[in-house]
Amino acid sequence: QRRRSELEVHKNSNTTATMDASAKVTLFEDIFEVTALNPDGYKFDRVNRVQAVGTTFECDLLLDINCEIYSLKEADKVTLVLASTLHLDASPADHFSYTPSTEPTLADNYEYVMHGRVFDIQYKKDGTVEISLSYGGLLMKLTGDHKHLQNILPDMRLYLLLKKD
Repeated sequence: QRRRSELEVHKNSNTTATMDASAKVTLFEDIFEVTALNPDGYKFDRVNRVQAVGTTFECDLLLDINCEIYSLKEADKVTLVLASTLHLDASPADHFSYTPSTEPTLADNYEYVMHGRVFDIQYKKDGTVEISLSYGGLLMKLTGDHKHLQNILPDMRLYLLLKKD
């Protein structure tokens, strides 16, 4: 509870420094509704491929998740955040190693967190963009209007955070 309150205070603060910091941290955020599990018919041990549609920006999402530690079903709604760092002060993340922290982080308010890298971005003629990421072999494809996804750049390392709504 205490950590959640601290994060809400951080999010709701209207100081310029905090607003600048949160803008640097959150690259994309939307609520997605799961439309199908394993839509191609493939089933792997411990992995589900989730197909979902964004409720605000109408982005299409395909996301592999470890279903042994995080389960979703059709019609579930989840908040998805792509962030450049987990540090609430927006200090840069060390994307090459993991050191557990006793300080509150962005991950404290989410149920499922992965670290990955953008490996392909395709810009379409109609103004949409298709972004492909890998989280240690678990793949994600996010397709939507370029103006909503413009903060995500080629070769970028970032965090995916999920929580059920």
